[in-house]
Amino acid sequence: MKLPDGWSRARFIFDDENLVSCAGLVPVMALAEQAGLSELVSTKVAITPTRVKSAGVNPAGKVTSIVAGMAAGADSVEDLQVIRSGGMPRLFGEVYAPATLGQFLREFTHGHSLQLASVARAHLVNLVAATGLLPGIEHQAYVDIDSLLRPVYGPAKQGASFGHTKIAGKQVLRRGLSPLATTISTREGAPVVAGIRLRAGKAGSGKGAATMVAEAIGTARAAGACGEILVRGDSAYGNSAVAAACVQAGARFSLVLLKNRPVQRAIASIDEAAWTPVNYPGAVLDPDTGQLISDAEVAEVEFTAFASTKRPATARLIVRRVRDRAKTDELFPVWRHHPFFTNSTEPTAAADITHRRHAIIETVFADLIDGPLAHLPCGRFAANSAWAICAAMTHNLLRAAGSLTSDRHALARGATLRRQLVTVPARLARPQRRRVLHLPAHWPWTDAWTRLWNAIFATSPPAAAA
Repeated sequence: MKLPDGWSRARFIFDDENLVSCAGLVPVMALAEQAGLSELVSTKVAITPTRVKSAGVNPAGKVTSIVAGMAAGADSVEDLQVIRSGGMPRLFGEVYAPATLGQFLREFTHGHSLQLASVARAHLVNLVAATGLLPGIEHQAYVDIDSLLRPVYGPAKQGASFGHTKIAGKQVLRRGLSPLATTISTREGAPVVAGIRLRAGKAGSGKGAATMVAEAIGTARAAGACGEILVRGDSAYGNSAVAAACVQAGARFSLVLLKNRPVQRAIASIDEAAWTPVNYPGAVLDPDTGQLISDAEVAEVEFTAFASTKRPATARLIVRRVRDRAKTDELFPVWRHHPFFTNSTEPTAAADITHRRHAIIETVFADLIDGPLAHLPCGRFAANSAWAICAAMTHNLLRAAGSLTSDRHALARGATLRRQLVTVPARLARPQRRRVLHLPAHWPWTDAWTRLWNAIFATSPPAAAA
């Protein structure tokens, strides 16, 4: 691609009020309304009293404005200006300025955040019913829980404190805020956010995990998970409270345990003949032996965990051991052991593979960080909490839109969905008072965009008569 000569003498004018840069917001926000977003916010969120008289007025219009801006790529309050550019006010009603939306967020309290979290859960259930999001949820669903640390760079933000995070494989202390999130996924469906709760940076990873797990299981049941639900978590969530919450809600658990003395004794009691190789997906064949190359082995033993608490649990302790490559010169093999505690009914090797798929929650974190959670833009803690919940709703909305488009878009990253389906330039026209969007010729994803539009508005040609 080469720029022709003469552009150095060209002029530019920002004056066209019939152009929009995010025409894909039309079907996406129509999907949000079909799933009842405005109605849910109006019913569940009531911000009174307020410090600024008009700040709490029309929460439905303001929440949908924030979600629309996030779907268009906004990662700060100022970036929400994108929904007011060009012809956007002609496409949508109740388009609010960033200053008004920032003022609205600053009116939030902890109670208002709980109201908005309830909206997010109900909206996810409606999206699943409207779009077929989470295919196969009626047979098997997976609930994953994990936390992350979002850095902030000044002490002025409420709740900002130093917490542990891992960078390049090393544990470091970093100032930030720590969202705790739960996701729901299926074997065929990409994960969606069941809940997100903002906490101080110094908060322990497992703080509040039991209630988050219970809410996620309830959301999965409401979305159609009438079969088995498996809750997966790392060692921060391998405690009696989380396990008891799973059992009480009728779900199974698969939780990593810290290698304390009882766990180490249980591992040592496993007979050497009980270890069996595990074949992970993607393993390669040895050209000489024809066997899969993998030095991981698994075994299990019955174990009673949390014996010193009021809620001991007896289930399977499944241990994966891997040869320690740093000590290959030892006379006898040196193994690294990775135990997890589960009451699932899968065979040992299959249960290990299923548990390791817990890492799928990291793809959700990557999407959020690459989108609206790139920043936590407000100084007030509750405002940032509401921002995080809106980010979760936006993630689920884009995921639902992708599921209506194609199998590839149903699993695509948020950035891909924004680029191919949302940020499509268009020119507005109204010949004979009929709204028309003139989209770019030769748009590479024309078919996908058309399928999304037809799925939302049902404007495809009628079937031929028999």
